[in-house]
Amino acid sequence: MACGGLMSAPVCLIENDENGKLCVRKQAKDILDGINEPAVVVSVVGLYRTGKSYLMNRLAGQQSGFALGSTIESKTKGIWMWCVPHPYKEGHTLVLLDTEGLGDVEKGDEKHDTWIFCLAVLLSSTLVYNSLGVIDNMALEKLHYVTELTENIRVKAEGSRGEDESADFMRVFPSFVWAVRDFTLELKRGDDPITSDEYLEGALTLKPGNSPQTERFNLPRRCLRHFFAVRKCFVFPRPASTQNMRRMEELDEEDLDSEFLEQAKTFCRYIYDNADPKVVCGGRTITGTALGNLAEVYVEAIRSGEVPCLENAVVSLAKIQNVRAVDQALMSYMTELLSMAQLPMDPADLSNIHTVAEKKAIEGFVTMSFNDNDQIYQQELMRKIHNEYEDMCLQNNQASQMQCEAVLREVFDTLEKGISDGLYLKPRGYRQYRDMLAQLAKEYRARTQSQIMCEEVLSLHLKAKEEVGNMILQADGSLSAAEQEKEVQRLKNEILEQRQKGLEEQNRLQEQAFKDMQRTHDEHLNQIIHQMEREQERMRIDNERVLDAKLKEKETLLQQGFQREAARMQREIDSLKAEMNEQETSQPSTVSKVMDGIGTAAAFVLPGFIPKVAGMGLSLLSRWFR
Repeated sequence: MACGGLMSAPVCLIENDENGKLCVRKQAKDILDGINEPAVVVSVVGLYRTGKSYLMNRLAGQQSGFALGSTIESKTKGIWMWCVPHPYKEGHTLVLLDTEGLGDVEKGDEKHDTWIFCLAVLLSSTLVYNSLGVIDNMALEKLHYVTELTENIRVKAEGSRGEDESADFMRVFPSFVWAVRDFTLELKRGDDPITSDEYLEGALTLKPGNSPQTERFNLPRRCLRHFFAVRKCFVFPRPASTQNMRRMEELDEEDLDSEFLEQAKTFCRYIYDNADPKVVCGGRTITGTALGNLAEVYVEAIRSGEVPCLENAVVSLAKIQNVRAVDQALMSYMTELLSMAQLPMDPADLSNIHTVAEKKAIEGFVTMSFNDNDQIYQQELMRKIHNEYEDMCLQNNQASQMQCEAVLREVFDTLEKGISDGLYLKPRGYRQYRDMLAQLAKEYRARTQSQIMCEEVLSLHLKAKEEVGNMILQADGSLSAAEQEKEVQRLKNEILEQRQKGLEEQNRLQEQAFKDMQRTHDEHLNQIIHQMEREQERMRIDNERVLDAKLKEKETLLQQGFQREAARMQREIDSLKAEMNEQETSQPSTVSKVMDGIGTAAAFVLPGFIPKVAGMGLSLLSRWFR
């Protein structure tokens, strides 16, 4: 690790094990596990020896890092990862993934290349495709991996696949950036200058007709248009002379072609500004931790011979993330609570510490948790935090009780010695005993007035001294029978008054407990509703992005004379609009369901809280007044 950054150099994220099967490297997974920020994931793919790694080094703000190589041998094997603080978006991590060069003839494993390409698509929020020369039919044929995406990736589980899968793919697939290297042509169409984006879109124009040759020509173009809602193109001139190209890592900026350098800076600015955090089905933004788990879920599916399914991946990821989210949130709560709580202390102060610790824990949970639609894990966290706070309150009561008992023993020591020596077993001894008892009780209260158990401990002591007081009273021959009876009643009244003070003390604890639990309920509810609002907004943005892409595609198809395809696109647009409307109308009922779920959890927790916290003192009192 480097100071001021997450990683000083790239590490391998996915490689082949000794059996030739893909696996996730533990070192990289451990790094991702420590990243709880949203991850902006940028992957680069392309044929080997096309300069992919140089662009990724530029995005990392470094001259070197990802291996460039200077021979025809492919340097990058598997998928390498470099995590750096995002230069533009505070609180985000930029995760750069440099993939093994596709089409390495020495490798001779086409399926391996396909899976590398698929994993880059599945893990990234922006996919950079790097190629040399021009975007022509040959370049598009080399991008045949995109035509295999529907065979090697499923968005929905079996049995739930819709007619318009392109919308499903568009929502979760990354934005697509084509980087054309060593570009020597003028950007013109006829005599008119065009932008690099117009150059790309022109290259994706479909041919009319239904012949097999036409279908082969149209397939990669149709896939790019249907799967990637956002497409961007950059063309780069040759960066340096052939001789200098062999030592790119050693070159200073002044050694590079100025036009190439300017384009590289424009490319980086575009990525920094426009690459979004990685999301999965449901509009859920994922952190570095979730990204590592997601990589393992996809790689495990590939290892077992299955087709990676995004919907199933979210289910698997949810279980992994939610268990961890509960554990980490609880650990955060306990660390905060234990670092700030100095027992014994005022229950209101302990409650404030609990509130701060719980808010931080819930925020952490909501950030890390995943697809907890029925609030099962959030309810589990509520119960666990409740139990820990309950135990802390009990420890606070016990610590206060022990401190009060220590003061009481010290204060009443003189009285105990007098009783032991028979000092009060004489005429007028009762008044002396009673006055001493009142004086010491006053001194005890003065020394323990800030302690929550002071009245209860004194109640216990006075009740224990009732028999001794009666014995001293009976031995005092200076009092008449009527006076003795009056004193007996006065002693009982004092004990009952003290008992009432103890009960009032416990009632205050009960009231505090109810306030704490109500605050807990409100905090959980607010956090999850805010998270749902963020997810709903992200889903709305994704849907509008897909809708906008389909509307543009329909217009393009009409302009190019593809009436039948335009009609099909209109059906997809209508279906998407209906789905968006359904999502919008179902939001209030979803919020209501969440409120019911959190309310059920609170109802489950609340009744058990009072007996333990306040019941400790009440159980003591019950022993005295059976």
